[in-house]
Amino acid sequence: MWEEKVAIPGPYDFDLALSRLALDPLNIVNIEQRLVKVPLRFGNEKLVAEVIGTGTLEKPEFLVRANHDQERTIQRLTEIFQWDVELIKVHEHFQTTELKNLFIDHFGTPLVLEFDPFSSLIKSIIHQQLNLKFAFTLTERFVTTFGDEIDGVWFYPSPEKVAELTVEQLRELQFSGRKAEYVIGIGELAASGQLDFEKIKAKSDAEIAQELIKIRGVGPWTVENFLLFALGRPNLFPMGDVGIQNALKKFFNMEQKPTPAEMEKWKEPWNPYLSYASLYLWRSIE
Repeated sequence: MWEEKVAIPGPYDFDLALSRLALDPLNIVNIEQRLVKVPLRFGNEKLVAEVIGTGTLEKPEFLVRANHDQERTIQRLTEIFQWDVELIKVHEHFQTTELKNLFIDHFGTPLVLEFDPFSSLIKSIIHQQLNLKFAFTLTERFVTTFGDEIDGVWFYPSPEKVAELTVEQLRELQFSGRKAEYVIGIGELAASGQLDFEKIKAKSDAEIAQELIKIRGVGPWTVENFLLFALGRPNLFPMGDVGIQNALKKFFNMEQKPTPAEMEKWKEPWNPYLSYASLYLWRSIE
């Protein structure tokens, strides 16, 4: 097993990142030890990497441990934890906007990605129109029934495995018939190479949205969720998201939720970091 230390410019609130990751029962997180075990997939190869926070909010440092693929592991973890984003620049940008105090209150909140783009899309489909508790329960059932466990860490089933599932198998876990079809359909597209997540990364937000929206079961919310939490795109503001609407209502002390016109007007100065406005607004009501 190799170990490597990673130091990045602050601020970066790793403890907050861990508390958010701990909400998903599939994630192996130890808050006291400041540790998370990350399932990584490189082609057909699977490995578990440990990330331990050893630094502070102002001077973030991490110890990374894994068995092999050192360079690719560090590269992928840098993407997932967004270690290459200078959060101080984001913070300074918002100090000239109406969200100034929000960014002071939640200083150093990083955007942490889902561990794998395919599983991120599948998870979004499972979570559609469900309350959060049952959404996590259903996702956990799906992964522990059809996925793989390595060193105590669960991996989502591969596209090939998902493509072979039947609607009946998913119905047994309490999936709706339609949701089962959507999940299997995405598995088929990914397994056949029609949906290529490596190629998708090189495309613009608009190009990705155009490609994904054609897929059965994928609507605007799922596309925005994917761009934000699978790819870490920095400039997304899901105006239809109820959480964002409620957070704005609370932040601006409004009697009712803001209108699309109000949201359009407010968000202009928040460019090009709309994803961080979204994230900090969600944080404010969690």
